[in-house]
Amino acid sequence: MTIRYKGGGHKRRYRVIDFKRDKHSIAAEVKSIQYDPNRSAFIALLEYTDGEKRYMVAPNGLQVGQQVFSGAGSAPEIGNTLPLSEIPLGTIISCIELRPGQGAVMARSAGTFAQLMARDGKYATMKLPSGETRMILVNCLATIGAVSNSDHQLIVSGKAGRSRWLGRRPRTRPVAMNPVDHPMGGGEGRASGGHPRSRKGMPAKGFRTRSRTKDSNRYIVERRKK
Repeated sequence: MTIRYKGGGHKRRYRVIDFKRDKHSIAAEVKSIQYDPNRSAFIALLEYTDGEKRYMVAPNGLQVGQQVFSGAGSAPEIGNTLPLSEIPLGTIISCIELRPGQGAVMARSAGTFAQLMARDGKYATMKLPSGETRMILVNCLATIGAVSNSDHQLIVSGKAGRSRWLGRRPRTRPVAMNPVDHPMGGGEGRASGGHPRSRKGMPAKGFRTRSRTKDSNRYIVERRKK
């Protein structure tokens, strides 16, 4: 398979992250906070009382030597993972499940967090990092605290080579292409490129591509801010 603009890059060892946090009611000690080349956030190495070790995405403020728990009955403290039904309203949370038992899928990258706004019946309402307000089942798990390494967005690359270390190759601008290669290519002199669109002709920059009949639309209370 050939993929545009990807290749090279430094070799990485993958760290298996426990996004499910399914060792309930067993205490784990934070042994270390580590850098992970596969994600923007830091990760924490946990050692459970039964001797098993696992990685988790480290929330901001997690300390080495701290005890963390998961499952119902855990205290709503930083690093603990609880069902949304047991988290106090207004709490900052991250690593949120969308379906019970699925594992964390939302608010996982550096510095991101959501806020638990309300609970009504079997649904909890929360404000997501995108600005979207959405309902999620109260028996889904979430971790207390915002994701670590919030300074990640302040990083300045400094040179082209740093992108190459990450496996990102140079990307050709569509307006520099020929009409045969891209809808925005061609033109006499330096043409603006016309309406922004993808290589396959799909309009970009503001054009909504989400299906109006998508089943999960009914769980979205308020759309994300533009």
